[in-house]
Amino acid sequence: MSVERLNPPELAPPRGFSHAVTAVGGRLVFLAGQTALDGAGALVEGGLVEQFRQALSNLLTALRGAGGEAGVLVRVTVYTTDVAEYRARTGELGAVWRELAGREYPAMALIGVSRLWDEGALVELDGIAVVGG
Repeated sequence: MSVERLNPPELAPPRGFSHAVTAVGGRLVFLAGQTALDGAGALVEGGLVEQFRQALSNLLTALRGAGGEAGVLVRVTVYTTDVAEYRARTGELGAVWRELAGREYPAMALIGVSRLWDEGALVELDGIAVVGG
């Protein structure tokens, strides 16, 4: 299985995402939305950055359960209740991404929402990966 990230020079340089990702071989894994719930089902303490860390950790745990790792993520959608705060904290959020998932970025989108399923959740991530070969 191979994953290739494509960033055409005609588009603005991507920061924290790839413009396109292709995958050959393997099987698709669809990852459910993950918020900042800990293993006991309680929302972690803290703000957006702490919640992003837990939500990303949860997404990667689900992916590992399906036999994958961060490098095989081909698509991630981020939902947040506060787009302005997300934009203001992109440096911190990028550092969390690099710490947990490395420097390979999937195709990504950020969507602002009025609220998420889990009461008090500030961010939710879902994804698509290609595992195996």
